[in-house]
This record gives sequence, structure tokens and C-alpha cells, in this order.
Amino acid sequence: MGLRRKRPLTPGQRFQIVDDYSDITKDKPEKSLLKLLKKTGGRGFNGRISSRHRGGGNKKKYRIIDFKRDKDDIPAVVDAIEYDPNRNARIALLKYQDEELRYIIAPLGLSVGQSVMSGESAEVEVGNCLPLRIIPVGTIIHNVELQPGKGGQLARGAGVGVMLLAKEAGYAIVKMPSGEQRMIHLNCRASIGQVGNVDAKNVRLGKAGKSRYLGIRPRVRGVAMNPCDHPHGGGEGKAPIGRPGPVSPWGKPTLGYKTRRGKRSSDRFILSRRPS
Repeated sequence: MGLRRKRPLTPGQRFQIVDDYSDITKDKPEKSLLKLLKKTGGRGFNGRISSRHRGGGNKKKYRIIDFKRDKDDIPAVVDAIEYDPNRNARIALLKYQDEELRYIIAPLGLSVGQSVMSGESAEVEVGNCLPLRIIPVGTIIHNVELQPGKGGQLARGAGVGVMLLAKEAGYAIVKMPSGEQRMIHLNCRASIGQVGNVDAKNVRLGKAGKSRYLGIRPRVRGVAMNPCDHPHGGGEGKAPIGRPGPVSPWGKPTLGYKTRRGKRSSDRFILSRRPS
């Protein structure tokens, strides 16, 4: 992937840094691996907004991704590297020897024509998927399972990688990108390498309309609202917050306030939290 800074011919292009999509090798997706994707507008099953500032955006279909990588000991060839509108990472189209097609998250360094495989007999090479007990200590991995057979849940975003630190007592100790260290069962699988599209974090949308294309609606500052709409609102002119610290629209502390539910069953697997 490469980035391109646009010439400032319009105000929206003045600070815009866009993807040049130089690593994409196929324009149209595989139709057999597409699924309809309904828009929620940030609302849950009860019709209430649980995630604010969502709505609108371009129409898009969901690409069915193989997070489990359970087609063992059958080599596949990378047929294409494609764009996925539902994630910031690239996806790779695999073509197995039995002509089956599957999408996977494309790691850094994976190229068209390269052979990949999953299972215990696979080599420790970029794109292959193996159980953690076979992967050497110190390897960078992605698409890591938390429960054997459930499919990868960790390290799926662009440029992300998890380091395998140690193995002991049936568990592997991994270091997350946040600095958190946790234990994962050795029978869980992971893919080798770092997720590609590393420069995704450096993209700058440049204008409000670009956010609307992505389904992101405007965010209004609390101090610009009325007191009935936000605790920061009201006052004559520009008024301070009037509290020891900033709060959410519902009065909960924000900016560093921990929201993780206490006494989760998975807490026992966390060895050290991420630095505060």
C-alpha cells in the first residue's frame, strides 16, 4: 500500500491523504463469497441506539472471511489481493486444489501466486495457520483464536501483530499491541505474520463528506448543547465544564474512565494489563 497527498485544488483536498490502492490486484469481488449487509444505524435488536453517530453511507456487501482456517493440509494459491469496505485490512482470495475459494485477511508480504496452508503440517511462513503449540517463541502472529475452533478474534486490524512470548502449563503467553499480556490455550490457532496495509493509520479523510460516505455522522460538542441535552451545556457565552472532569452525555466520567465489566471469566487469563 502507498499513500498519496492530493493537490490542494479544493478546500477538501488541502489536507487529504488517500490510499493509492497499488496493492490491489482485482477490482470486483468473488460473488460466491458475498452476503447482504443490512445497516443498523447504531441500533440494537430493541431499536435503541447503542452506538451513536452512525447512519447513511455507501451501500456495501459483506465479504465472508475464513477466520477459522480449518481446511487442513490442503495447499492453496493466492489468487488475488482485494479491497474490503468492511475493514481497514486487505483480504486475499485463496484458491484451493479442490477449486474451493475462500477469503482470508492478507498479512504483510503475501503476494499473488504464493502458496499457503493451514494445519499442523504447515511451515512457519507468512500466511500459514498453525496451532500455537507448534509456532516458535518470538514469532509475530495475527488472527489469533481465544477458544479452540471458534475462529480468530485477536489482531485482525491493519498493521497489527501479536508476539508469542512463552509457552508454559498448556498455555501460550502473548503480548498484545496495547502492551497487555495474556494466556491463550496452546490448541488455539493463529496465522503467521503481521496484518498488511500498515499505512492505513496515516490516511486523512480531509473533509466531512468523506466521513459520511463511511456511515459516520457528525459529532456535536457537549459545550455547544443545551443543559437538557448534555451536562457540559448551557451558560452565557463560552462556559467551562463546571465539573472536576469531562463526562459523557449521561454523566459518566470519560477520558480514561475504565468501562470493562468487572469479574469477567476471562480475567484469569490476563497476566498484566495494558499501561494506563
